[in-house]
Amino acid sequence: MEEDLRRLLSKISSGERIESGTPEFAAMDRYAREAQRITAEINTGYHEESELAELVGRLTGKPVPSGFRLFPPLYSDFGKNMTIGSSVFINSGCCFQDQGGVTIGDGCQIGHQVVFATIDHSLDPEHRHDIEMSPIVLERNVWVGSHVTILRGVTIGHDSVVAAGAVVTRDVPPRTVVAGVPAKPVREF
Repeated sequence: MEEDLRRLLSKISSGERIESGTPEFAAMDRYAREAQRITAEINTGYHEESELAELVGRLTGKPVPSGFRLFPPLYSDFGKNMTIGSSVFINSGCCFQDQGGVTIGDGCQIGHQVVFATIDHSLDPEHRHDIEMSPIVLERNVWVGSHVTILRGVTIGHDSVVAAGAVVTRDVPPRTVVAGVPAKPVREF
């Protein structure tokens, strides 16, 4: 791993703001361009499952575990702060704003056009162009319905279900169904 990526990921994991104009901000831009190249390759033409796994491995910088399935297109702003468990399915049109970190646990299923938004900007106009990030974590066996948006800092507990169209702004306990905007628990099992 390159030193600038190591330094950037360290700063992100510590919860520090990435200020516009800094070397870390410039590194994020370089890796965003790399992610655009790889996702363009993923999204162009037909690829066998093994080819898609190899391309996603290049995107994340990590090997993709067995049982991975993807229906392109897939969009990623960064790629290098994403971790994918085994037997994960990602349906078409998903957007990963993953600089803050996205972890997808074993056995997760992600519906069409789900948005993972790990980045935010300050309400303070003096810092509006700076970036604040927090990770999103899907524990094992989570099912995320179509057109869901998951905001930064959210953990979705194991075996939970997020209903289609929900906007998840807070943590979801294990074995819970959430729905709505903002998402609220509607059932435990």
